[in-house]
Parts: sequence; C-alpha cells; structure tokens
Amino acid sequence: MRYRFFIAGIIQGSKHGLEVHDQEYRRILKRILQEAFPGCCILCPVENHPESVTYTDEKARRVFLDHVSKTRESHALVVYLPEASMGSAIELWEVFRERTLKVVISPMTGNWVVRILSDRVFSNLETFERFVRSGDMKIMLEERFGQKAGEHS
Repeated sequence: MRYRFFIAGIIQGSKHGLEVHDQEYRRILKRILQEAFPGCCILCPVENHPESVTYTDEKARRVFLDHVSKTRESHALVVYLPEASMGSAIELWEVFRERTLKVVISPMTGNWVVRILSDRVFSNLETFERFVRSGDMKIMLEERFGQKAGEHS
C-alpha cells in the first residue's frame, strides 16, 4: 500500500459566477508530498476536472460525491483554506471519524471547523512544508496506519 493523499482546498469559495481562486497551491502541495513520499498517490480534483465549474448540476453532483468518497479512501486529507470553502468543510466532516490524517493550511486558526476537525493546522504553506520535511507527517501516518503502511504495494 502506498500513501494516498487527497488535496482539498478552495476552488470558488465565496466568488460569484464561474470565477475560481488561484490554484497554484495545488502544484506546491503536490511537489512537497511527492518529494517527501516518493511513489505516493495524490488525488487532486482540479487536475482531474479542470472545467468543473462549468459542469451541469447532475455531473457536478456525481463528481463531488465521488471526490468525497475518495477522501475516505485516503491516508491523509491536505486542505488549503486561505478563506472558507464549503466543499472543503464537507470533505473534512466526511473524514472526521475516519483514521484519515486531517491537515489544514489556513490563517483561519480560530475557525471552529478548522480547529475541531483537523489533526494539525498550519497558518501557511511554509510551516506545512517544514512539518512534512521534518518527518513529523510521516511519523503521524506510521502511527495511524502502521509502521510499514507506506512501504507496501
């Protein structure tokens, strides 16, 4: 079994219409995780569905529910929230009772949903990267899923 990461985070947030937030954070998170966990599996919804804001309601519902299901199959949910995101809040809630490691990167450190549904909260990408590079994330995953969880096919 390889470690499976789900990258969640703001897409539209409170924007109106079809406008989306800058998604560069996904590339950064992916790089950090791939460097620290070679061979890991990373699911990034925006990569798989870059035009999702234009989907019909039926297709959007199907894709969103599939993504929510995949969060429960992940070893870690990594959530980037520079501001509130209803989709990310639902994804956090869905894995709250699971063994999934829940890591949030957000300046909203006082927000109840962020605080109570997360295992760790980092105020920015730099502190998250230090956490990953220090080996602390790997230790948390090993404690949660077993010492060899990330080493088996």
